[in-house]
Amino acid sequence: MSEVLFNSILVANRGEIAVRVIRSAKAAGYRTIAVYSEADRYAPHVELADEALLLGPAPVKDSYLNAERIIAAAKRSDAQAIHPGYGFLSENAAFAKACAGAGIVFIGPSPEAIDLMGNKAAAKRHMLAASVPCVPGYQGSAQDNDSLLSAAQAIGAPIMVKAAAGGGGRGMRLVEELADLPSALDAARSEALNAFGSDELILEKAVLEPRHVEIQVFGDSHGKVLHLGERDCSVQRRHQKVVEEAPCPVMTEELRQAMGAAAVAAAESIGYVGAGTVEFLLDASNTFYFLEMNTRLQVEHPVTELVTGLDLVDLQLRVAQGEALPLKQEDVVLRGHAIEVRLYAEDTVNGFLPASGTAEQWSPPAGEGIRVDHGLTSGLLVSPFYDPMIAKVIAYDTHRDGAIRRLRRALENTLLFGVPNNREFLIDVLERDRFTTGAATTAFIEQEFPNGVSAQAADLDTLMLAGLLQFLEQQQINGELRLFADEGFDGSTGVRSLPASFAYQIDDELAQVDVTALGDDRYQVVCGELEKHALLLGLPATGCLRLAWDEHIQNLAFCFRERGFVELQKRGRQFRLRNELAFSAAEREIAGSGSVTAPMHGNVLGLRVAEGDRVCKGDALAVLEAMKMEHTLIAEVDGVVSTIQVEQGQQVSANDLLLTISTAAENDLD
Repeated sequence: MSEVLFNSILVANRGEIAVRVIRSAKAAGYRTIAVYSEADRYAPHVELADEALLLGPAPVKDSYLNAERIIAAAKRSDAQAIHPGYGFLSENAAFAKACAGAGIVFIGPSPEAIDLMGNKAAAKRHMLAASVPCVPGYQGSAQDNDSLLSAAQAIGAPIMVKAAAGGGGRGMRLVEELADLPSALDAARSEALNAFGSDELILEKAVLEPRHVEIQVFGDSHGKVLHLGERDCSVQRRHQKVVEEAPCPVMTEELRQAMGAAAVAAAESIGYVGAGTVEFLLDASNTFYFLEMNTRLQVEHPVTELVTGLDLVDLQLRVAQGEALPLKQEDVVLRGHAIEVRLYAEDTVNGFLPASGTAEQWSPPAGEGIRVDHGLTSGLLVSPFYDPMIAKVIAYDTHRDGAIRRLRRALENTLLFGVPNNREFLIDVLERDRFTTGAATTAFIEQEFPNGVSAQAADLDTLMLAGLLQFLEQQQINGELRLFADEGFDGSTGVRSLPASFAYQIDDELAQVDVTALGDDRYQVVCGELEKHALLLGLPATGCLRLAWDEHIQNLAFCFRERGFVELQKRGRQFRLRNELAFSAAEREIAGSGSVTAPMHGNVLGLRVAEGDRVCKGDALAVLEAMKMEHTLIAEVDGVVSTIQVEQGQQVSANDLLLTISTAAENDLD
């Protein structure tokens, strides 16, 4: 029995990973301490922990990236260990050293291992020395353009430019023609310096359309290292993982043994202790190349847990206590199939821009084989200050087809109103043949969605349901119907004999919907020549309605957020509709103007236009940096830039007015 080193753990993170770590730590009998920023005061991880301490304001430099404040919080709460989760300080060697210096156990690998693997150039040089297969490339110290151009000529196009100090797709550019390399180097350096504080780059021969396959490794302080199988993370957007699964659909036992042995050799070569992931590129001929090593728990670890039956966080705690790993390599058996998708707060239609807002209604799915890791509650603000991932939805079944079916249905049953999100995009991904047949590579999203994502237009049936919902909302306000258990709604009761009218935009025209209460929870809904009848099956609960719609019994989720708007979800598809009759003509004119606002909190990196410039729909207007990524704002109307309200380098908040485009009608451009 090993000596007990700690009985209390501070979790230096937030959101779903903080919740997940706290749950395993509490189950193992540890006292748990959370830390939080001012933006996270009411977050679930704060409520779940035994204790919680405020770090500071919302910006990460003042809270979750402030190592001094985190260590001070650990000392104040008598925490004996710190679990960093992933992101933030999880791969910061200086933080791991500071923990040791303060007499606090860092639940992770040694600072030396973190430091070595944290730099792509140094990591690749080390792996080459350890005979781990690597992509041909350049990882030298000379960083001037001439040296990089010379190296690129020796490697040959296509080439991948990568930030040596980072990951997650930041500071990464694909160069298909060597003539484009200088501009790619400049762009990658700028993004890398902004994201990681280092503009060091490496070059690699681009392996086109590979699979991204990673091996979960675990090491203990007794010299044992083993692997827990692989995960396929090929479905990515801008090098950010979207879907992860275990096992890999094309894995053979021979290939698994070879990749597992290479991953174990990589970990052993640096004396690795704890949970880590060795990532590889796998080409069509089943040749694999070392990509990088992540010295922490991965976002996608739940799929490994489901197919191995292991709790990876619990294993982390045991290894950090000095215990030996409680299993041998032959004990690791993969059973069934698990698939995870990342639910992001992002505007998929608008170039996947990160989004923020209040989760007016959040209802995660449940059921056999479904796991949801999240740190969200209804009414909680999804902050613009942090990563936009808000939940992970994971499905498990004995076979891959069953896991896909369960996951697709779980996403259809996921309710999230108030925050733009990628839920429907994830459903679309799972339904594509290239994914269902297991043929997806890292080029999947680019190939399947070459023109981006378009919003699904509402049909007349949906407009009529929206009219019914907004009619019921009016009845609620008037006290004639209780959609919510709120005694504050009082008023007259009775049946309306006159229809109420609503109007919605469809195909550039207005469609009028007339709703009449017939009594006994029955309603007539008319749109042009189309007539339907609704019967409410019991008083509707908050946000959910079951009704017979022309004898078709169905469930309808909904949310009222702003005057004149209703959000509804049916068969997994969500619509946000605006009743034009709730707005004056002047308000409708403003809504269609050329006002360009910030879609998120961020920094204005550059302006692409000046006052007086003519612009066309689709032209670039400005570049905004948010969440360490650059986002180009595009003109939505033709016209002339009449005013610019911001300047380069200025910090802006979501919905701030950036510039105004006077439309053609206003300027007589035609």
